[in-house]
Amino acid sequence: MHRIGYFLTDGFQVMAIGTQAVFEIANIVAREPIYRVTNYSLAGGETHSSLGVSVMTKAVSAETEEDTWMISGMADPTNRITAPEELQFINEASGRSRRTAGLCTGAFVLGEAGLLDGRRATTHWAYADALQARCPLAQVEADRIFIVDGAIWTSAGLTAAMDLALGMVEKDHGSKFATSVARALVMHHRRSGGQSQHSEMLALAPKSDRIQMALEYARVNLSKPLRVDDLAKAAHLSTRQFGRIFLSETGESPAKAIERLRLEAARNMIERGRHSLETIAREAGFRDGRHLREVFTRTYGTTPQSLRREARSACAEKDLVDG
Repeated sequence: MHRIGYFLTDGFQVMAIGTQAVFEIANIVAREPIYRVTNYSLAGGETHSSLGVSVMTKAVSAETEEDTWMISGMADPTNRITAPEELQFINEASGRSRRTAGLCTGAFVLGEAGLLDGRRATTHWAYADALQARCPLAQVEADRIFIVDGAIWTSAGLTAAMDLALGMVEKDHGSKFATSVARALVMHHRRSGGQSQHSEMLALAPKSDRIQMALEYARVNLSKPLRVDDLAKAAHLSTRQFGRIFLSETGESPAKAIERLRLEAARNMIERGRHSLETIAREAGFRDGRHLREVFTRTYGTTPQSLRREARSACAEKDLVDG
């Protein structure tokens, strides 16, 4: 059985313990207790979240042993310094465990404990620069969902911590089992750690259900031509109405928005490195590999091949460290 310890401090974000649902559902899917989850704090007793919710915790000691430590984040890590005794425990406990994770801004705590020195790490995009400034020996990558560097795991903001927890389940029990857990959690899309924190669907931020329906239709049909008439039909609007409302709500033309969605899908497939450029172009809705290269390079300032090499290099480094 894998033993998961959550180390909580006053002011922790509720989403940190929300990730415990991943391990709970893993037990249900497995039909046996494959994970045991325990909440800890330095002194034990009630620990209060930033929302005011109280959680009962066990006190840690030198004998506390867990397979995995999950370190909670806080609402504003730039205005908080972790107590020395807490840092000492985290440092010592990490040395005795198989892995330690900083959930969202929990990466700041790992950094203060010296656990990020010489490692790749991520955190909520809004605090990435602050983390790099506080931890100059770390390599902070602001645009990743989660990063695994040896025994140290760090995640982007809030919901990305769910992806990190699911990544642990995949590491422990394989991809097929993790997919079953994701399905039981009704996670819309299981994101691998290498994906960008940025979401084009979120950036477009349509205000009405009709435009959201059109964008969702586009997202699942990127390999098709996707004419404006098709999107208008999905939104139950006339073509003229659709074009006017779409521009008003997103600030983009339908054609530009679709290109952004195609590029995001292509980038994710390129980083995963499982398909040829021609296949990716076809799946994402570009004319061919050449068209994809042209648009990709113009938008991101780098070629698809360069991005793939970087992704493979990062993966190779991770595998080497994991051994």
